[in-house]
Amino acid sequence: MKILIVCSEHSGKISPFITEQVNSLKMLDVEVDYFLVDQKGVFGYLRKRRDLLKKIKGFCPDIIHAHYGLSGLLANLQQKVPVVTTYHGSDINNAKVFPFSRLCMFLSVHNIFVSEKIRIKSGIKSNYSVIPCGVDIQLFQPLDKVLARRKFKFDIAGKYILFAGAFQNTVKNAKLAIDAVAILKNVELLELKGYSREQVVTLMNAVDGVLMTSFTEGSPQFIKEAIACNCPVVSVPVGDVPEMVKYIEGCYISTYEPTDVAEKLCMLLKSGKRTEGRNRVIELELDNVNVAKRIVEVYKKVK
Repeated sequence: MKILIVCSEHSGKISPFITEQVNSLKMLDVEVDYFLVDQKGVFGYLRKRRDLLKKIKGFCPDIIHAHYGLSGLLANLQQKVPVVTTYHGSDINNAKVFPFSRLCMFLSVHNIFVSEKIRIKSGIKSNYSVIPCGVDIQLFQPLDKVLARRKFKFDIAGKYILFAGAFQNTVKNAKLAIDAVAILKNVELLELKGYSREQVVTLMNAVDGVLMTSFTEGSPQFIKEAIACNCPVVSVPVGDVPEMVKYIEGCYISTYEPTDVAEKLCMLLKSGKRTEGRNRVIELELDNVNVAKRIVEVYKKVK
């Protein structure tokens, strides 16, 4: 089976959760190639139609798998190859992008949503699957906390909370996180920015917990990767996070009030324990291999 992945690239890079998913598909004897979109905006995507047609003619895929609504819309500007589109959240939650994603849903032979919440928001009731992106559990795993802290030269007795993104990313709502941590004493809030994937693993094992205060999410990789490392979590009820951490002792859901976020962080810090979150990831079969198997079943269904 030959699959053409249509997705965007930023500064020559593809989102890790896409490349990891593709690598897992290859392990299942799926032949995969990429068509990358390096332009922004609706018209930036649509201008790539001619190049996409050339790629299709050369690669001859059985199915096109597009990631995000705009990529899916581009992929559907041809009718020879069936299109499966995965929606990751921003393409549903962004009011300006949603109409184009909605059109894509009706054109695609099958739609994949990374969480039930965004599926409900999409309004689609047929020809869909809910399949979160998987986690590389070989990479994201528990490490010794003291050794992890030494690698970053952290104070062994210090209190560190890792924020779920760059502070300037407005969707991540850094102000709430900063205001909440300011209520606490001697706690440092770390920005997730400029680290390699391997460094993020070490960082998640070095901190006392992670914090997500986003306005919107789909099925955030940040949370799944953190719990795969047995890292405690405090998060607002966004995306599928409440369902993800529901049964994990040491993980907390807060409101959007700074005092409540601070209270949940205080509970996390007072405990000082790691979680059994990794067992939850395994229980839900959210490793990349099992997720890839579910996607292959979709391919077989629509081929």
